Amino acid sequence: MESLLLIVLVGLGLALAAALLVIRRRDDALDALVAELATARASAVTDETRAQATQAIPATDPADDLLPVGVLRIEDGRVARANVRAHTLLGVAPGRLVGRTVMEAFLDARIETVLAGIAPGGTATAELKTAELKTAELRTAELKTAEPDPGVAIVRAHRLDGAGLLVILEDVSELRRHQQMRTAFIDNLSHELRTPLSTVSLLAETLAREAESNDVSPKMRDRIARIEVETGHLVQMVNELLDLARIEGGSRLDLVDGIDVGRLAESSAERLRLFADRQGVALAVAVEPGTPRIRGDEARLGQVIVNLVHNAVKFSPDGGEVRVTVGHTPDAVLVAVIDDGIGIAPADRDRVFERFYKTDRARVRGGGTGLGLSIARHIVEGHGGRIRVESEEGRGSTFSFIIPLAPADDDAGA
Repeated sequence: MESLLLIVLVGLGLALAAALLVIRRRDDALDALVAELATARASAVTDETRAQATQAIPATDPADDLLPVGVLRIEDGRVARANVRAHTLLGVAPGRLVGRTVMEAFLDARIETVLAGIAPGGTATAELKTAELKTAELRTAELKTAEPDPGVAIVRAHRLDGAGLLVILEDVSELRRHQQMRTAFIDNLSHELRTPLSTVSLLAETLAREAESNDVSPKMRDRIARIEVETGHLVQMVNELLDLARIEGGSRLDLVDGIDVGRLAESSAERLRLFADRQGVALAVAVEPGTPRIRGDEARLGQVIVNLVHNAVKFSPDGGEVRVTVGHTPDAVLVAVIDDGIGIAPADRDRVFERFYKTDRARVRGGGTGLGLSIARHIVEGHGGRIRVESEEGRGSTFSFIIPLAPADDDAGA
């Protein structure tokens, strides 16, 4: 009996030992499997991190993300690097610009053409409509999701020494909105002033005619004439402000008229004949035979000639002469207005075409807003031409502009 019990105990001990051995081997196998999985996972994470790091190096630069402008590096026609601001201005989720073509990034064929046409070491500037994303807003218990907010950005590109391009995007949406507000204000104000000024001008003209035909004292006639002159100045100022509003509002010139510049110069000078006679200034127009016609906006070019002649008469002495000459070269027409008046100081010559700028002598003679020459410059440049001044203080001035014979490019509009 004791032998049987001993055999049973020995058998149980052997079975337990065998079971423990199996359990240990299974645990070892599980540990080995876990270790293998952990190693594989670590290797996978390392490979993924390395791939992300490798991809991130050309895609972004932490310093670029601190800039308030968009910065893109384009190589071989595709975006190689773009900062956060560039993604925002182009309405693209962060990290999605890299690898895109220029067309896919900007969605504007004109931008693609401009960038492709930059010569080595050259630069170019263009304007781009943007679609910056708004942040979510809560209004009247209604959640407004992100939606496009149209804006304007200036694109400045520079071709590097290699084949790459450096592109800068500057958001000017707020500036454009302020310009529109100012333009609208000037436009509304000018229109509101035109009606009463037209009435006053008509009444002053009527009084002047009645004063000549009735028994009115010379002193009263002089006062009526003064009212008529000053009213004319006010009308001119309002018209110039309205022109400025149109120019800054993006108004384009209608370059569709076939213009005989010689005839236009003669008719423009004739409009100021009475004004010149009152100032005691003689007007003369000389047109070179065979001057060709040009393509442009006849009314606007006439406005330029009238403005230049008016200034020349205004600053000429009694008994002086203002000469208008029209000539041509093989590829352009040249118009010059020459006077022997007070001239322009050297310090003022470079600034006479700025808006609202008036020399001290012009201010003494009175009249004008300082916009006439600026508007003339816009009109001439809108025809693809250029305007300049030559003057010697005390010996007169020559204002001249040149208009090419070939039709001006539509993109050069005022």
